[in-house]
Amino acid sequence: MEETTLHIGRKIGRIRELRGMKQEALAAELGISQQAVSKIEQSADVEDEALEKIAKILGVTPEAVKNFSEEAVFNYFNSFSDNSINQGPIGAHNTCNFNPLDKVVELYERLLQSEREKMELLKNTK
Repeated sequence: MEETTLHIGRKIGRIRELRGMKQEALAAELGISQQAVSKIEQSADVEDEALEKIAKILGVTPEAVKNFSEEAVFNYFNSFSDNSINQGPIGAHNTCNFNPLDKVVELYERLLQSEREKMELLKNTK
């Protein structure tokens, strides 16, 4: 077995934790018990069909689960503030395809426009 695919269950558990999801929530989505999820997360191998369902619920691809590493996560988040950290085979594939600051500005502009519309409505009702 290739090193990147070692202990799939542990990787599922870590991705679930990073998503802020409890075992109970994943179990409910899968229609199984929390104990069954715990058993999956303790398993080195997970059947492809189960992995596909779990990955979909976690919002990732089965390949992302198989290739998951803590190093990749840290490289991904560090790339927001310092692109020079994006070194090696992992960092080059984990870049954000949008600028998070643009999203904040976009949200601010929408909120500002909403407030302007509210003010206009209040002026017209007096």
